[in-house]
Amino acid sequence: MTLLVVDQLTKTFDIHHLQREIGVFHDLSFTLEAGQFMLIGGANGAGKSSLLRCLYRTYVPSGGHAWFESQRGRIDLARAADVDMALLRRQELGFVTQFLRPRPRVSALELVAEPLVDGGLAWEAAIESAKATLSSFGLKPELWSAYPTTFSGGEQQKVNLARALIAPRRLLLLDEPTASLDADTRRSLQTRLAELKAQGVALIGVFHHPEDVLHLIDSEIHLTTTQEELAHVAD
Repeated sequence: MTLLVVDQLTKTFDIHHLQREIGVFHDLSFTLEAGQFMLIGGANGAGKSSLLRCLYRTYVPSGGHAWFESQRGRIDLARAADVDMALLRRQELGFVTQFLRPRPRVSALELVAEPLVDGGLAWEAAIESAKATLSSFGLKPELWSAYPTTFSGGEQQKVNLARALIAPRRLLLLDEPTASLDADTRRSLQTRLAELKAQGVALIGVFHHPEDVLHLIDSEIHLTTTQEELAHVAD
């Protein structure tokens, strides 16, 4: 099943104080099937993270379309209303970054359980699932009731991954999720992504350690630093 069709997607930024427009990517097109993993490659500044943010719509694309087959029908992620995007993020779209922005005085366990509760799961069941997920990413049980604002960067990222990956999503966008992880946690992430892929989740990712996911990749987009050429290579 084709889950995402990106058609001539374009992103530019207006630098007002310089009175100029900066192109990021132009006329980008590709398709993604359910259960496929697409890697985004390219040098720093080539627009890899910007592409993910356009699909998640924290950036508004400058042109083109991103047709997503949602459970409620086909919708253009490039042009959908904000209220529709908010619903998709709660139910069908996931975004994993290398940064956690935890709220003060909220424990790691509560942060990880929240997406399940928002999806309608009972609090007690969500907490048990959160414990299992935090454990799978190697966060020590004595830290589960502590506040992630006091954690190291690596420990915060374990909470970040657990929160982002605990609830089922149909399309998962991953922006350098392994950047601050140790080898054991990176292996745990590999295992979890393989499970999601087997369940039919489509994944698009930028990876600091792409060798971690080579065995999962079905296709690759390479963004050039000149921002003038895009190559799409599929197996």
